[in-house]
Amino acid sequence: MPGPYDDCVDVTDFCVVEATTYGYRPSLRASSFFIAIFAACMGIQFFQGIRWRTWFYMSAMTLGCLGEVVGYAGRVIMHGNPWDEIGFQMQICCLIIAPSFFAAAIYLTLKHLVLTFGPEHSRLPPKWYTWIFIGCDLFSLILQGAGGGVAASASDQSTQDTGSNLMLAGIVWQVVTLIVFAALAGDFVLRVSRVRSSLTLAASDLLKDMKFRLFAVGLVTAYLTITIRCIYRIAELGGGWGNDIMQNEAEFIVLEGVVVVIAVICQTAFHPGYCFPQMRLQGRGSSKGIIGDKEASDPEMTHTSV
Repeated sequence: MPGPYDDCVDVTDFCVVEATTYGYRPSLRASSFFIAIFAACMGIQFFQGIRWRTWFYMSAMTLGCLGEVVGYAGRVIMHGNPWDEIGFQMQICCLIIAPSFFAAAIYLTLKHLVLTFGPEHSRLPPKWYTWIFIGCDLFSLILQGAGGGVAASASDQSTQDTGSNLMLAGIVWQVVTLIVFAALAGDFVLRVSRVRSSLTLAASDLLKDMKFRLFAVGLVTAYLTITIRCIYRIAELGGGWGNDIMQNEAEFIVLEGVVVVIAVICQTAFHPGYCFPQMRLQGRGSSKGIIGDKEASDPEMTHTSV
């Protein structure tokens, strides 16, 4: 922290905990709990990815879970020493960018929903959803990662503020992307609902399938919780380093930790490989299920990974 505390490396009578950026010792119990949950989900996602061959989905989810584990490990280090620079760098960088990977997994599903229920009901070609939203997510990831790196290694207030502004810009961009995604997804769902009576028998059966319904509920829940987390981060970073929101650990635990845990559990428990098999079949170029001959011949569906 700039100013009279430049030389603080440990807690002393002068270098008090209250003078740190967060103003508290991160909870060891909360951080350990989150490490355990995300590590377990990472292992399950890795197994499910191999089992169902949903390679892209698996990569996004496991990288996100890994980022969460490393980030909370940084907070465990900071519990022992709130002035520890390595712990601060680990948690600020990893916890900022990790949810972007979970968002990427959500974005991927829209393409497959469109392929399944009819590209003719979508305003965009199915493959555009992947390119547009994953591209936007990558840009957000770069901004947040660069900002986190700059802020974590800053030696003066001006540089730290620059890093904070970069992170803030990345999260704002992520929220804008999430809103546009929701608008297009909602529009597609509305268009499909209007022709529901004319859907194929296979499509109608899928809509009645409890596994698919749980997948849809889980997807929406994950979307909402990640959006809530991003809005919280905007408020936290927008107030500057050491502001009241940033120094409120209870709010951090709930609005950064718990909501992301809910998202990841939904994405893990209601895995598309099991609940939405058309997604993995399309990834293998299969024409089984709902997809007709026209869609099966689409080059987009012959892609080798999901």
